[in-house]
Amino acid sequence: MKCPFCDELEDKVVDSRMAKEGEVIRRRRECLGCKRRYTTYERVEEILPVVVKKDGRRESFDRTKILAGLKKACEKRPISTATLETVTDRIEKRIQEMGETEIESRIVGEELMKELHQLDQVAYVRFASVYREFKDIDQFMDELRTLAQQRRER
Repeated sequence: MKCPFCDELEDKVVDSRMAKEGEVIRRRRECLGCKRRYTTYERVEEILPVVVKKDGRRESFDRTKILAGLKKACEKRPISTATLETVTDRIEKRIQEMGETEIESRIVGEELMKELHQLDQVAYVRFASVYREFKDIDQFMDELRTLAQQRRER
């Protein structure tokens, strides 16, 4: 593992622990060159589908894009990074469990919207306004009315 501080290739593992219910191993490493410590995470490489974009382009599934979308939607909201990581894990797991080799980006977006709807309604509306590409204020207000109705029904 290359040291993020000095690019030395030699290190030693100081500590290993299970994380995320045994799905990840967290390793504390010490660089043999500069003696600084850093953390790495090891997980099983899982086969994830190729995402088919609206315009037909195909790209590898990228969990960092999901996390970035969540962070943007939840900006200045009282939601921890740990919570966003957990949500990202759930979305990634559901997509993986579908067992498809290709998946439309729309499905990824809908999974994200489901999670945001339960997590934070302000973040949900933020994401929905970009994702659904509201053309005018009426479409936006319709979404808000639907949210308000669902909230009253709870």
